[in-house]
Amino acid sequence: NRQLLELNGALEKANRELKNNYKKLQEAQLQLVQTEKMSTLGSLVAGVAHEINNPLGFVRGNLDYALEYIQGLLGHLKLYQQQFDPTPEIKENAEQIDIDFVLKDLPNLIISMEEGVKRIGNISTSLRTFSRADAVAKMPFNLNDGLDSTLLILKHRLKSNEERPDIEVIKKYGSLPEIKCFPGQLNQVFMNLLANAIDALDERSGVSLRDMKPEGLRMQHRSYADIENPPLQIEIETEMKDDKVIVRIRDRGVGMSEEVKNRIFEQGFTTKPVGKGTGLGMAIARQIVVEKHGGTLTCTSQLGKGTQFAIALPLN
Repeated sequence: NRQLLELNGALEKANRELKNNYKKLQEAQLQLVQTEKMSTLGSLVAGVAHEINNPLGFVRGNLDYALEYIQGLLGHLKLYQQQFDPTPEIKENAEQIDIDFVLKDLPNLIISMEEGVKRIGNISTSLRTFSRADAVAKMPFNLNDGLDSTLLILKHRLKSNEERPDIEVIKKYGSLPEIKCFPGQLNQVFMNLLANAIDALDERSGVSLRDMKPEGLRMQHRSYADIENPPLQIEIETEMKDDKVIVRIRDRGVGMSEEVKNRIFEQGFTTKPVGKGTGLGMAIARQIVVEKHGGTLTCTSQLGKGTQFAIALPLN
């Protein structure tokens, strides 16, 4: 009996050690996947932003000179008009090219191009914000900036298409202080949550991930009016509460059953078809929020009504 008890004790101890090692192996796998994803995505986005900046600086620097030269040429042309009587051929050509409109609109055209260059510059800045490389130590970061930069990356997915109207993003940002964190990792969390919210709205609209085929999406034929009731919306709310920074991301998508909600953070669990989801995104998001930042990541959902994810991060 004594030998049997000792054997049982040894087996229980070995079983506990095996479970602990398995858990550590899962955590190590998540860490490796998360690090590789951020390294690849961060390098790609930072590289794109850098490549944008080079020609952008060239265009920005030359637009000022172009406007100056155009204004000088237009002034010179007006002197010709004042000093000489145009021939019939010149009058005919002036009418054909609508010279008065060209003289008035050309400077405005250059000014419009300058505004476009500024917008591209803002996009490049947002890309760099999203791809910020995480140092060994945490650094100050405003989560509102991270959300904005992530929305910019996903902007193409929010636009309307043949199957559904635009997805509206309602931003209810509070005044947030900078918190010490790993910005790149938190941006990855925002990316996962917002991409899932868009997937849920696509699925509600009939662009179902489960209907994905090699030749494209198999659509249900529904009118825009049907799809827009209720509206296709994602709401992002941030606030300071009890020395914590809170981020809530809500969608009006298909929602989740109780069974799915209870397994949403489980490693390897996914509701997406084979080849479309790894089952690691939400597990990685939870690891980043809970283990790396000492925060909480919770989910509330109602089938057919929508889903909300809430992130709470300690200020210190």
